[in-house]
Amino acid sequence: MYKTKLAALLVVVMMIGFSFTTTTKITVKGSDTMVILSQKWAEVYMRKNPSVFVQVTGGGSGVGIAALINGSTMIANSSRPIEQEELEKLKTKYKQNGIQIACAKDGLSVYLNKTNPVNELTLAQLSDIFSGAITNWKQVGGSDAKIQLYGRESSSGTFEFFKDHVVKTDFAHTCQTLPGTAAIVNAVKKDKFGIGYGGAAYAEGVKDCKVKKDAKSKGILPTAATIKNKTYPISRYLFMYLREKPTGETKKFIDWILSDEGQNVIVEVGYYPLK
Repeated sequence: MYKTKLAALLVVVMMIGFSFTTTTKITVKGSDTMVILSQKWAEVYMRKNPSVFVQVTGGGSGVGIAALINGSTMIANSSRPIEQEELEKLKTKYKQNGIQIACAKDGLSVYLNKTNPVNELTLAQLSDIFSGAITNWKQVGGSDAKIQLYGRESSSGTFEFFKDHVVKTDFAHTCQTLPGTAAIVNAVKKDKFGIGYGGAAYAEGVKDCKVKKDAKSKGILPTAATIKNKTYPISRYLFMYLREKPTGETKKFIDWILSDEGQNVIVEVGYYPLK
């Protein structure tokens, strides 16, 4: 019995030692918009590199950058550029400016319920809707019904991008904030008079609203072609942030993401490659 227990103990010790010496862990945290994409990147990369474990979690762009600053993640995903205040904190703590890597493009969709007769809106109308200046669908050619607003929490890069580039003022106090783009899609899917916004890859069970730069422009849907040629008015880069220049397995992972193979994964998931 003693020999059996000793042998079992040696096997456990060997397994633990093996895992520590052969497995490299890469942590990725941040943008909820990028979670689907990053999880797919991680899945494909780990399949090809079994000695690497890539852990992906969301929480929002601000949460990811905060984790990068406090040292609890190696890579911060962000759907918006890092803010000056965040950059200063990073520089103060690590004496470095950090590294910004654009890794994909995204079209920010405006979600409508499939039964909504409204199919297109101008940027000005979207601003008025989400700021509360327009409150009834009949004001934009729809039914005589109150507009129900759904949006992201303030820690979200999607929230900040939509506010800065579309709303251009404060959101209406009636806008219901939800924890993640999937939750917004689900809310609009169930609400005939709902409207929300988020990454194009999440638009399942709802319809994308055509967006017009102004009243005289043609309504444009977010597609690979319209984002590539910049005719879709609400598009952006998606970023990865690091404290310092990547090395070792982290560098190999990022280099793979930026390679043709990694960029092809972007298309499969429903986002848009850099080129």
